[in-house]
Amino acid sequence: MASIRKEIAALNLLGALPTEDGTDPALIQKYEELYRRIIRPITDEEARVLVKLFGSDGCFGLASSLVHLIETAPGWPLEDCLHNLDNEWIMALRNRAIRGGLLPVDAGFGKNL
Repeated sequence: MASIRKEIAALNLLGALPTEDGTDPALIQKYEELYRRIIRPITDEEARVLVKLFGSDGCFGLASSLVHLIETAPGWPLEDCLHNLDNEWIMALRNRAIRGGLLPVDAGFGKNL
């Protein structure tokens, strides 16, 4: 992880975004502070780390913010990041890439828009 910035490495250590239901506000603030310190664009390697952070809900808008940040990676869309179609945020990234003409509609993932 040599080319991963410290903010992204710290987010990785925190793990998946917590749920909105009953999460300690201080923990949400920690995620948000780290996110806000990330200067765009990110690297492809950093996108691969961040795509693993999606949880089961929007985490007060942080998941949506991660979507936009991930899309700044120069090699985006990274097909190896788009296979967990059970996660709504990965599905959103995949569908955005398809609608933007960056991936074919079939994209070999088994599910379409």
